[in-house]
Amino acid sequence: MTSTGIRLHAPAPGWSIDADVVVVGSGVAGLTAALRCQAAGLSTVVVTKARLDDGSTRWAQGGIAAALGEGDTPEQHLDDTLVAGAGLCDEDAVRILVTEGPDAVHRLIATGAEFDTDDEGGIELTREGGHHRRRIAHAGGDATGAEISRALVEAVRARGLRTIENALVLDLLTDAGGRTAGVTLHVMGEGQHDGVGAVHAPAVVLATGGMGQVFSATTNPSVSTGDGVALALRAGAEVSDLEFVQFHPTVLFLGADAEGQQPLVSEAVRGEGAHLVDADGVRFMAGQHELAELAPRDIVAKGIMRRMQEQDAEHMFLDARHFGAEMWEHRFPTILAACRAHGIDPVTAPIPVAPAAHYASGGVRTDSRGRTTVPGLYACGEVACTGVHGANRLASNSLLEGLVYAERIAGDITARHAENRLHARVPEPVPQPEVPAHPLQAAEARFVIQRTMTAGAGVLRSAGSLDRAAEQLQRLHADARDALDENGKTAEPGVDTWEATNLLCVARVLVAAARLREETRGCHWREDRADRDDTAWRRHIVVRLNPDRTLAVHTTDTADFPPTRQPQPSQEQ
Repeated sequence: MTSTGIRLHAPAPGWSIDADVVVVGSGVAGLTAALRCQAAGLSTVVVTKARLDDGSTRWAQGGIAAALGEGDTPEQHLDDTLVAGAGLCDEDAVRILVTEGPDAVHRLIATGAEFDTDDEGGIELTREGGHHRRRIAHAGGDATGAEISRALVEAVRARGLRTIENALVLDLLTDAGGRTAGVTLHVMGEGQHDGVGAVHAPAVVLATGGMGQVFSATTNPSVSTGDGVALALRAGAEVSDLEFVQFHPTVLFLGADAEGQQPLVSEAVRGEGAHLVDADGVRFMAGQHELAELAPRDIVAKGIMRRMQEQDAEHMFLDARHFGAEMWEHRFPTILAACRAHGIDPVTAPIPVAPAAHYASGGVRTDSRGRTTVPGLYACGEVACTGVHGANRLASNSLLEGLVYAERIAGDITARHAENRLHARVPEPVPQPEVPAHPLQAAEARFVIQRTMTAGAGVLRSAGSLDRAAEQLQRLHADARDALDENGKTAEPGVDTWEATNLLCVARVLVAAARLREETRGCHWREDRADRDDTAWRRHIVVRLNPDRTLAVHTTDTADFPPTRQPQPSQEQ
């Protein structure tokens, strides 16, 4: 796979540093990969967009899923994952996850993470949607991500791992042979490095998290603007399954016009016995699925949306008043505080909830060792598509996937470094062209993109809504392109315009895939194609970016991913 030659319009790097590996992102995936690489003796640099603990990991409430309990097995965890993935999981990838997961969790504990324990001192486990066993380890009641982030950040600082905070990654650097040679980045603020610079390295690990900010309402933090996926596309990498965006069923409803990051009400609340009810107190999930409120997330989200449509309501309710004050304060202190901060006391009243964008099951396509279709470029965590999640992620598999596949990436990089030690050198990047190859979007385009995506490619989709979204996105894309072609002008380079440009890139890919997939599967819900069609659509949609900035889209022949090292034929769009 060759580079597209496309890059963001940005000043030339004013400084550079060398390393064996650069990890972009500081969640569970990024910091795990970085710590393992450093422990193997590799010169490692972590680049993160905000502070080390400001990514999505610390917002994860429910926990981390693994077969840790008595009577549970990796095979049972595999079965639940495959069911949730609606026929599109790569079974080999899932088997890696569930078999390597328990030991990976214990290594995380050895790193310093402290999980809640039962009266006997064992790890306390709970259930979430789609799981037939109690296998969710949690910390601080509902602050699992915060505890994992704390432990990993402390380990990074204790071991003196080199970090560059408040830095937005821009583009991948490649050498004359098309291999990874590092990244360019922009450091916000003053410090040892500021402005645009570069980290030169033969291995780059993308662990940049999700792209929830492509929608108006999301559980994702403001930094989740799809930067890693957009960078990978410009570098010539393939992305897959971007149409499968999981909308979390129970997000605190703050009003129809609320935008930005919304408070999550963890699935673990339902796991402990909370009920979904309408305004009349009627439980509407009972009878819709054998697990009722604990059905996989796509089913619960659809159940809520259907009830909202039937009753012309803006939200439903989650009723956990029967927990009592003591349980709320002990088991769900974070959620309790968030609700009370918005004037809702779940001890005495049901919580208004509605689905919001939560997790990207698709992303940069990788193999079982996190390798993308660009040599030397790796991806793990939410930015990656390993095949584990299929059409719908099983609850609490995300932290485990980041952990397991980060370790596998570190192992692959270490092995390759050892093989090439006698010839190891920092690659020489090909000089970047002076003329910008990618026009930037104005900062205000971000809000246009978000509203377009929410209206046209949200929980409910149809041919008409997706066509309208595609038309609006194409108009933004064409206007910026035409302005650049006519007078050489583009929006002023800066964090806001780079983020808006990345959001438009991933939005176009998501809509292209969603238009092509003419069925309902997992968290891709087509009102006009209500049935799942295994004959035509039990396969993946793969997209790459052409040098002229059009999208090349094709489908795989089966539900299995092809090898990442072999270029695939494409159907041009």
